[in-house]
Amino acid sequence: MTTLTSRSLLDPAILLPAAKAAFVKLDPRQLVRNPVIFVTEVVAALVTLFFLRDLATGGNAVFSGQVAAWLWFTVLFATFAEAVAEGRGKAQADALRRTRSELTARRLTGGREETIAATELKVGDVVIVSAGDLIPGDGEVIEGIASVNESAVTGESAPVIRESGGDRSAVTGGTQVLSDVLKIRIAAAPGSSFVDRMIALIEGAERQRTPNEIALSILLSGLTLVFLIAVVTLWGLAGYSQTVLSVTVLSALLVTLIPTTIGGLLSAIGIAGMDRLVRFNVIATSGRAVEAAGDVDTLLLDKTGTITFGNRMASEFLPVAGVAESELASAALLASAADETPEGRSIVALATGSLGLAQPDARPDAVVPFSAETRLSGVDIGGRRLRKGAVDTVLRFAGIAVGDAPAEFARAVDGVARTGGTPLAVADGDRLLGIVHLKDVVKPGIKERFAALRAMGIRTVMVTGDNPVTAAAIASEAGVDDFLAEATPEHKLAYIRNEQKGGRLIAMCGDGTNDAPALAQADVGVAMQTGTQAAREAANMVDLDSSPTKLIEIVEIGKQLLMTRGSLTTFSIANDVAKYFAIIPALFVATYPGLSALNVMGLSSPQSAILSAVIFNALIIVALIPLALRGVSYRPVGAAALLRRNLLVYGVGGLALPFAGIRLVDLAVSALNLV
Repeated sequence: MTTLTSRSLLDPAILLPAAKAAFVKLDPRQLVRNPVIFVTEVVAALVTLFFLRDLATGGNAVFSGQVAAWLWFTVLFATFAEAVAEGRGKAQADALRRTRSELTARRLTGGREETIAATELKVGDVVIVSAGDLIPGDGEVIEGIASVNESAVTGESAPVIRESGGDRSAVTGGTQVLSDVLKIRIAAAPGSSFVDRMIALIEGAERQRTPNEIALSILLSGLTLVFLIAVVTLWGLAGYSQTVLSVTVLSALLVTLIPTTIGGLLSAIGIAGMDRLVRFNVIATSGRAVEAAGDVDTLLLDKTGTITFGNRMASEFLPVAGVAESELASAALLASAADETPEGRSIVALATGSLGLAQPDARPDAVVPFSAETRLSGVDIGGRRLRKGAVDTVLRFAGIAVGDAPAEFARAVDGVARTGGTPLAVADGDRLLGIVHLKDVVKPGIKERFAALRAMGIRTVMVTGDNPVTAAAIASEAGVDDFLAEATPEHKLAYIRNEQKGGRLIAMCGDGTNDAPALAQADVGVAMQTGTQAAREAANMVDLDSSPTKLIEIVEIGKQLLMTRGSLTTFSIANDVAKYFAIIPALFVATYPGLSALNVMGLSSPQSAILSAVIFNALIIVALIPLALRGVSYRPVGAAALLRRNLLVYGVGGLALPFAGIRLVDLAVSALNLV
């Protein structure tokens, strides 16, 4: 289930506002960013002036009026494509905006608690949030631990734990506390919360043009200039030919030859790429990040909280000789009764779940709660003294020197440590019962996802502060290609910089404050929504589902964006070449009869040829809007195979379609006596 749902292209809630926005976007100050469409608008305005002149002087106003109208339609269809793409994002932003409510906050001031509107909160204010309350703003937990429902933001129904310190202290305004009490320090002013920023990003207000998009705009501008020069030179032929080469005809010819198709769809393609990310619950700060994702070849992932759940959990009971597994599990269950740590609760869950043991009914004579100082917990019950905790502490409790521990017990402890786990010893008085294997559990299905990334040509590297032995064990279980152990924030940053110097594009997934420098340096930085505020601020993408392997979808969408842009650029250029060879013979056949052999479409007249080309040129933009928004289907194929496919499908298609399309329009124009 996701919060940010997709809207149909034909949804009236999108189409009607987009139609209005298309007219607003006719403002030359906005269109100047798109040189091709800007030139088209200038030409449309010029032809409109000639239409008004023809009306006043008795010229061919019917022809010039139709050309002017279709030129304006061309510009409108281009702005409409961009408006539709933006409209889908705004519709999703509206859905997200509805998740917010008018909140109140219980602010602590001078030791007193006062209730105020959440909008009055300032950065640094401390608030109290109890079970059932909505968190009034983005912040950091400074005291307490609680279960929080973040479905309003992530769409996931499973609650998450938020606690002071560590990488799980960040909370998001509008989410609900389900248990206990949290003391939170506000980290974002009203209007600049995480949800507010997501809304602004989804609406595309800060969308930046990517380097490839800028380069493509330069190419299109160059082609526009070349055709402008070519068309102007045709004016010199007017004095020597019988061809109708009026300014209206030449202006229309220019628009049909310059790359208006891709020029009109370029912005829509970029916005649609970000829109597709939103549908996967990923927010990107700019199109640059989406595009870079399509070229990523190395992925760094923080281990704790990203590859693993982050809490060491009981995975198995390992009894010594002469002790049954059920006896060890029962003793560990009793000894964990007063252990409220995640590790203690996981022992209870393993004993009662996997082994089916019942919770003990007997009242213990004494309870030894777990503490960081003693590093053990236990109970005294019925003359038994059961303890569970760190190996050296339990051995000391049992009166056994480390070197005198049974060989089988020592081998089990060493085996667990070598696999990257943590051994907890269990004793009944001076009798060792065995150990409990605690391990940082790898998230399910992650190994298969890494295999999919490998098939896409992406190398995965796990970064962790663990020692090399533990890191190697986790890396092997997770299925990553390499690992970086004992990694500090400086080590992560240096690793990324060295890889980038080698020409590689790096993606980084993380959730902690110590990941923030690496997230900022990476070409694609993906922060988990459950991570700290620093990590989310440093990244250029935020995954609302906090799934580290979401990068597969991110990469596919990035590659799809690049493929769509490349495919439609190929189509547009081929389209323009076809129109050039389709129109020129019809225009000059009167002067150069030999060109009649090239007039394969048999266009009725020069006026019909130019009007048909202008109409086709406008309609093809409308026809391609769904493809630009949906994107070309991603296929994990090599560059050579992709080039062949583009040339065959979009190159040949771009050459063939204008011949058929212009001919059909010409027949309609002639049948309706429009010229």
